[in-house]
Amino acid sequence: MSNTRAAITGIAGFLPEKVLTNQDLEKIVDTTDEWITTRTGIKERRILKDGLGPSDMAAPAIEALLEKTQTTKDEVDLILFATVTPDLVFPATANITADKVGIKNAFGFDINAACSGFMYALNTGAKYIETGNCKKVIVAGFDKMSSIIDYQDRATCVIFGDGGGAVMLEPSTEGNGIIDAVLKSDGAGRHHLHQKAGGSVKPPTEATVAAREHFVYQEGQPVFKSAVNNMADVSRRIMERNALSPADISYLIPHQANLRIIDATRRAMNLPEEKVTINIERYGNTTNGTIPLCLMEWEKEFKKGDNIVLAAFGGGFTWGSILLKWAY
Repeated sequence: MSNTRAAITGIAGFLPEKVLTNQDLEKIVDTTDEWITTRTGIKERRILKDGLGPSDMAAPAIEALLEKTQTTKDEVDLILFATVTPDLVFPATANITADKVGIKNAFGFDINAACSGFMYALNTGAKYIETGNCKKVIVAGFDKMSSIIDYQDRATCVIFGDGGGAVMLEPSTEGNGIIDAVLKSDGAGRHHLHQKAGGSVKPPTEATVAAREHFVYQEGQPVFKSAVNNMADVSRRIMERNALSPADISYLIPHQANLRIIDATRRAMNLPEEKVTINIERYGNTTNGTIPLCLMEWEKEFKKGDNIVLAAFGGGFTWGSILLKWAY
C-alpha cells in the first residue's frame, strides 16, 4: 500500500464586506442581542451583495491560494466545491469558478452534504491524491446562506452568514496529511432541517414563493440534540481509532453552528478551551465555509506535525470527523 497521503499545503478565504449585527436584526425581526448571543454565541455575520454567488467569493480566494502555493492554473487537476447555495441549479459552481479564475486543465464538481459538505469534499479529494490520479486538488467550501434565509423567521435568520475558504491538497510522503475520516449520514433527519421547495419534487411556483417555502426550515430541538450527540460521538471515535489522548490533539476545528454544540463536542473529547477554534461570534454559521474559515484564521498557530481534528454536523442529517497532521 502506498504511503502517500493528501496534505493541505495552503488555505485562503473570502468574507463579504457587509456586516449584519444583532442590533441590525433587532430592527427587522422580533429578537434581541441578548437572546441571540445566549442561544447561539453569534454577534454578527457577513452578507454578500445581491447579484453575486459563491463563485464570486471562491474566485478571489482561489487566486490567492494559487499564489500562496506557487501553483499555476494549468497544474490544478480537480476542483471540488462544497455548497448548498450553488450559483445555478446547473452547471456546477466548481465549473463556473474555474472559468472565472481561468483554470482550464481541471475537472470539477459540486458536493452537497449541507454543513458537512466541506469535510465530505476534503475526504473525496484525498482519495484522488492517494490513488495517484491527481497531484493538485482544490477543495472549496462557500455558501451564500443569506439567499435562502427568511428574515421574518427569528429562529433561523440570526444563525447564518455568508463566506468560505479553499484549501490545496497535494501528495505527502512525510507522514503528514489526512490520516482518518469517520463520515456518517441519516436521511431520516431531513424532516427536521431542509428547504421545502425549489427541487424537482416541488419546483418553484407562485404558490411556493407566496408560502415562503424557498427558505431554510429548521426544527431547533431535534437538530440541536442530534448535532450534540453525533458530532461528539465521531470526534471521540476518531481519537479512539487512532489511539490519541486529549494531550495528543493540538486543535479541534468544529463546524460553527452553535456555541453550545461546539462546547459539548469539546467536553466529549476532554479538550481544554484553548485547543478549540471559535469564530462563530463574528461570522455565524456559513455552512460549508465554517471549517475553512477557521483553518484560515488559525493557520499561523498550526505547527508542522500537529494533530488536528475536524468535526461537523449538517442537514440531511450528515456528520463526520477527520483527523489530519498539519503539513507546514
